[in-house]
Amino acid sequence: MISNRNSFLIPKKLVLFTLVSFSILYSEVFNGYTLYTPMGNNPVTYLINNNNAMIRSWPLPASIASISYLLPDSSLLVPLRAPTNSWNAQGPMGGRLVRFDWDGNILWDFTFTGEDFIPHHDIEPLPNGNVLVICFDRKTQEEAIAAGRSNINGEMWPDKIVEIEPTTPNNGVVVWEWSMWDHLIQDENPSADNYGVVADHPELLDINLGNVGGGGGGGPGGGSNGDWNHVNSVSYNAERDEIVISSRHMNEFYVIDHSTTTEEAAGHTGGNSGKGGDILYRWGNPQNYDRGNAQSQQLVAQHGVNWINPGFPGEGNFILFNNGGNNSNTSYVYEIVPPLDENGNYFINENEPFGPSYPIWTFSGGFHSPMQSGAFRLPNGNTIVTAAQFGYVFEVELDGDVVWEYNHPEGNMIARAQKFAMPFNNDPGPSFMLGDANYDGVLNIYDITLMVDVSLGVSNPNPPSDYNQDGIVNFSDISSLLNFIMFN
Repeated sequence: MISNRNSFLIPKKLVLFTLVSFSILYSEVFNGYTLYTPMGNNPVTYLINNNNAMIRSWPLPASIASISYLLPDSSLLVPLRAPTNSWNAQGPMGGRLVRFDWDGNILWDFTFTGEDFIPHHDIEPLPNGNVLVICFDRKTQEEAIAAGRSNINGEMWPDKIVEIEPTTPNNGVVVWEWSMWDHLIQDENPSADNYGVVADHPELLDINLGNVGGGGGGGPGGGSNGDWNHVNSVSYNAERDEIVISSRHMNEFYVIDHSTTTEEAAGHTGGNSGKGGDILYRWGNPQNYDRGNAQSQQLVAQHGVNWINPGFPGEGNFILFNNGGNNSNTSYVYEIVPPLDENGNYFINENEPFGPSYPIWTFSGGFHSPMQSGAFRLPNGNTIVTAAQFGYVFEVELDGDVVWEYNHPEGNMIARAQKFAMPFNNDPGPSFMLGDANYDGVLNIYDITLMVDVSLGVSNPNPPSDYNQDGIVNFSDISSLLNFIMFN
């Protein structure tokens, strides 16, 4: 007579086979943590796993301006709104930078505002510990007219990018700066500054483009003010030492050289490119530099442009969320291949716009958000997308299959979510118990599934997956945990 224990061996093997098959079949989801921050009152940044279980949360001391960043040392960097009475603006205004450790203790709390500038929207943490910040750069009506603006009635707020080095727990210094104001052109007033032929200078921005405080969406929060470019995101490429920024009102994005000094960034020579702070590459709306028309416009009110990371499918390409504006029913995710010559420089043919003519990859699944939003490529080739207005986050494969989705239960807007590989080796990450591969505090089938992914090499390893503590994650760990779950 077969004992109860022996009779259980056959279904146990079948269960394990089923789990392995299940993991292979559904291994499309990137095994990582998703970081997001709902906007509104009582703000909190959340880190969740693929089962939507919360791993960690950070209550914030003020409203968030845009998106939180989880740094390699497991600290959190957040742009928050600072009180100010000198700026007629609402929406994603910032001015306060706060960095928390994993346990929520404040490591750095720096307020950075002034009468002539204020941060807004996005920030970008740099590998050296500094932070790039988008700022409005206040100009008077008289300054705008002198620079060649022909239609203005009030202030003008072009954007600038500043790099801040944290110095003390409550302070920082500006170590680099670039301003759009230093790279203008206009063809309407020969007596004013910046006069020239717009089509001959795609490296410069026409000061007479768009409305001031308008551009289809008004200033931040929809109000009337001096908002002109409405830059809404900033991203850094360490390999190229370049910055890309997204301008909602101009319906295009711009690449600039970060290797310059501040003095070179204000001019037209210097840096790795030899072009100073001039625009190295732009894409989305070539009619802005008189090398296209309405039919050649590709972007409408886009957000979140960033480079695809080295080693990821599509590395070096740009990826972004093309919102489509308030009157659209559909938004898109675009991947764009920049035109580079054999030396890695951006090239443009004479009298033609920058390429490419079309994105190399486009995704639209019936979602739409007229504001904020974004997309990031993941290591396995999937893309995590945020339709901000509805707090909807999802992960999509290159073939268009949505393999994971999340709706924030409170319905608040989420500017952009990011997904990170689960911590391992040098980064201790959160506390854990062995076998709890998804860090939800419970040992169950979900942990087995994740461990199978790790053993097959399709997901990132993490400490609790090494159940027998031998330094590798393999069948032995899976079998041991399965035995524990089934007989306890």
